[in-house]
Amino acid sequence: MLDRIYLDWNATTPLRPEAREAMAAAWDLCGNPSSVHAEGREARKLIEEARASVALAVGAMPRNIVFTSGGTEANVLALKPGLRRGSGPSVERLVVSAVEHASVLAGGQFPSESITSVGVGRSGVLDLDQLRAALESGPPALVSVMLANNETGAVQPVAEAARLVHAAGGLLHVDAIQAFGRIPFEIGATGADLVTLSAHKIGGPKGVGAVVLAEEVEGLGALLRGGGQELGRRAGTENVAGITGFGAAARAAMAALDDDASRLERLRNQLERGLRQAPEIIVFSENVQRLPNTTLFTVPGLKAETAVIGFDLAGIAVSSGSACSSGKVQPSHVLQAMGFGPDLAQGAVRLSLGWSTSEDDINRCLEAWRKLSSTLVKEGRNTA
Repeated sequence: MLDRIYLDWNATTPLRPEAREAMAAAWDLCGNPSSVHAEGREARKLIEEARASVALAVGAMPRNIVFTSGGTEANVLALKPGLRRGSGPSVERLVVSAVEHASVLAGGQFPSESITSVGVGRSGVLDLDQLRAALESGPPALVSVMLANNETGAVQPVAEAARLVHAAGGLLHVDAIQAFGRIPFEIGATGADLVTLSAHKIGGPKGVGAVVLAEEVEGLGALLRGGGQELGRRAGTENVAGITGFGAAARAAMAALDDDASRLERLRNQLERGLRQAPEIIVFSENVQRLPNTTLFTVPGLKAETAVIGFDLAGIAVSSGSACSSGKVQPSHVLQAMGFGPDLAQGAVRLSLGWSTSEDDINRCLEAWRKLSSTLVKEGRNTA
């Protein structure tokens, strides 16, 4: 029996061996990292080593890393009225791109009436003219633009957005959760004032994330109040093992970044050449810069949920390009924002690769697709 193939790395990644080993050692420590005795200091040392590793990976200062329970908490913590940079104005409204993660579209700590959405083009890339108009229509804003989209893989023009935002007196938040460990970036080069990260997208454990602050950003009040952990910005005893695993995963991901990116882009291109043998294939965002590991595709008439099940029965884990709510696949808000109708927005399949993906995995995936495609498309059109 053939081993299963995992092609859903944008959803989550396997735990890296380096992270597993680091966490196993941390689990053997009994000290509370806020305690001043030797056991506490040893736990604190692991956290600060991890903080330094994450900071180095994104070009930040360790004191500006705030660990959280994951990417969603990080986004909600970052999206806060009253943020400012130095003596600059504070932001009291939020502007988000229409293709953001649900935790950003929900607005974090901003009231719904103070949230504005800006669109993207057919390629899934932010419309900078719409952003400029939104910035000119009110007081300084916090703008949230993801570095790379989790569905299409499209890389957003965050540096250009930062220039517009800062010229208007605002701040920029960049959700880099999908991009971290897949393409090189540093907070200074992006122009971001806040960046959010998640450990389980780079081979770390689930349940750990971080907010990264640029220098002089102030006003990040704690969501969870209690003790003074994380310099008063996030109360609660730190998840020592999880944070340690995050740090180890960050070190491993950065060490392999260039080699992994070039290899995965080659495999993705091979995958897409094979997919295009099917008639009417649509590969979303194919003409813009994308993450090297991500393909979102469909064929008119394809039912994504049926395709995902078909791949699964063939021993291949893939995902729908749309979010799942109460067990029902909904049309992708990302594809709808790009101007695609519900038929295509509900029929997209995402294949995302990772460090263990092999050429044989791609060949087996394409073989499974050839067997599935004609039947799935025909069934979808008959039931439309």
